[in-house]
Amino acid sequence: MPTLFDPTQAGDLHLANRIVMAPLTRNRSPDAIPPDIAATYYAQRASAGLLITEATAISHQAQGYSDVPGLYGTEQLDSWKNVTEAVHAKGGKIVVQLWHVGRVSHTDLQPDGGKPVAPSAITAKTKTVLIKDGVPAFVETSEPRALDASELPGIVHSYQAAARNAVDTAGFDGVEIHGANGYLLDQFLKSGSNLRSDDYGGSIENRARLLLEVTRAVTSAVGGGKTGIRLSPVTPANDAYDTDPQPLFDYVVKQLASLNLAYIHIIEGATGGPRDLSERPFDYAALKAAYRTAGGKGAWMVNNGYDKALAEKAVAEGADLVAFGRPYIANPDLVERLRANAALNTPDKTTFYGGREKGYTDYPAMA
Repeated sequence: MPTLFDPTQAGDLHLANRIVMAPLTRNRSPDAIPPDIAATYYAQRASAGLLITEATAISHQAQGYSDVPGLYGTEQLDSWKNVTEAVHAKGGKIVVQLWHVGRVSHTDLQPDGGKPVAPSAITAKTKTVLIKDGVPAFVETSEPRALDASELPGIVHSYQAAARNAVDTAGFDGVEIHGANGYLLDQFLKSGSNLRSDDYGGSIENRARLLLEVTRAVTSAVGGGKTGIRLSPVTPANDAYDTDPQPLFDYVVKQLASLNLAYIHIIEGATGGPRDLSERPFDYAALKAAYRTAGGKGAWMVNNGYDKALAEKAVAEGADLVAFGRPYIANPDLVERLRANAALNTPDKTTFYGGREKGYTDYPAMA
């Protein structure tokens, strides 16, 4: 029977174990450039089978929070190369999460102070983070404008270019498309944020069109074996909801099956919250079965609220990979701690967003 600590394969990625560091936004990249200490931060955690970086903007328009990194400038790519080299020196594997926030943004963060973009001009009932004078503050998102259909090929191209730059220039082992948590691709997917009447709205097939176009473009640039995708069928994060998510996401994974992806990354329940939502029931086993029946061979990654016991149970029941989020903030040696059944460090929530080394690179490993 497989265990958490067995090596495994995810597409082209040979992983030392089944433990994944989930994406964790830390707001420590002024001017969208990862700081030098980011190389230390990720290298400290390189014993994970796979590291997924914090969400990283594919363009200036894609930015939604202060001091999050990007993939669209030379300095950004150079800094990310420092990170990948540090991780590889420790024997680790690292992919970057490709991010467009859509309407979850603020005019202060957009090019020329413009409105954020979205499938429809509906303001998200959520907040973003602005950092001024080194102090982070949660503020309401700005009213978005609806994207014209003529703009969508440019967004697809931005994803493709970011993926190619990530692998060819910055040295990442692959990329993860962020299609979850109420950001742009999820906004197009879900009926609560997509009221369009063109080819990108209305039916399930139309609402899934942009996500599938992006995924095909990314796989054509870097290969399916280096591409993962993150989905969150029922999380209410960032005011995201769909009135009937099961057929929507069953359709999505069936379409993804032919692209030979490295992995499918599924958030079960509410991101950072309850795993079981009685008001939004969802059959994750049926979702996986839909993917496999359609011929999908990518690794199946599960995420949300996992501890060692729950992760071991998931692997025994057929999960290929288990992503851990907040435990990785305070435990750079999480793999070793789980293997030894050791106590975990407690994270300092006041240092989650913004700052420098404190609460970022100063958590101790086991003696």
